[in-house]
Amino acid sequence: MSRAALLAAAAGVAGVVAGWELLGAFVVDGGAGRLSGRLLGPLRRAGATGAAPTARERRRLALVATGCLLAAGWLVAGPVLALVLAAAGPLAAGALVRARRARWRARVSDQAPLVARAVGDALAGGHSIRGAIAEAARAGGVPAPAGGELAAVAHALALGDDLDVALERLRRRARSAAYDLLVAAVLLQREAGGDLAGLLREIAGALEATARAERDARTATAQARFTGRIVAGLPLAALAVGELADPGSLPALLTSPLSAVMIVVALGLQAVGLLAIRRLSRAATVPSGAAVGR
Repeated sequence: MSRAALLAAAAGVAGVVAGWELLGAFVVDGGAGRLSGRLLGPLRRAGATGAAPTARERRRLALVATGCLLAAGWLVAGPVLALVLAAAGPLAAGALVRARRARWRARVSDQAPLVARAVGDALAGGHSIRGAIAEAARAGGVPAPAGGELAAVAHALALGDDLDVALERLRRRARSAAYDLLVAAVLLQREAGGDLAGLLREIAGALEATARAERDARTATAQARFTGRIVAGLPLAALAVGELADPGSLPALLTSPLSAVMIVVALGLQAVGLLAIRRLSRAATVPSGAAVGR
């Protein structure tokens, strides 16, 4: 590897890092802060409240992602890679929003036992189901983000919303089997009667046991999943090393029809492998989750 190639690679990496730091500096107050809020605010809201960006906000995020990927590709490997990465900008922005919303839903789902226990304790204290939800939200025993969702349900009920509508809105936003179970228990008790406080406490215990089983399963498969990701990433690392050793080799591969087709097929196979690894790792937790659903 020549000295010029090393210097070029170092310059590219330094440029990408500098661009990232410059973007981070936009968080400060003032005009730059307002610009950052307009461009990246939807992304932050997706992670903090699970809110979906509007069509205009999605276009802004796509433009930001396209510009960042274009600059990174240009600095690292030249115009060919820059154009390829820029074309994937809208997809990358959408994937990032979906990932942040999925992480928010996962946090809400993890706190479902706290919600069930808080509402159950309020019911045991003599409140109605509406009063129990309001008391559980007011007591502060459920942290964010699930606490915020519970407070939103209590606020909607205080404004006169029907219980079915408010709970259905919570269930749709959470998209979790745990909240499907909680909402079904509340609505079934309203129709058939029974000890809802005791049922919610039992559900909380079952959800906690399920969460422990899933954590144990993830721990048991962590090494295999990590090894699979490393193996899947080796071809990309080999392409990067080849470009550093022989600058211009990657654009040459992409401009050749046969090699470009082979690279696309290889990337597709790598994606299939990663999806298979993800599916197999999730399958390990299905029995415990199914037990709670039953």
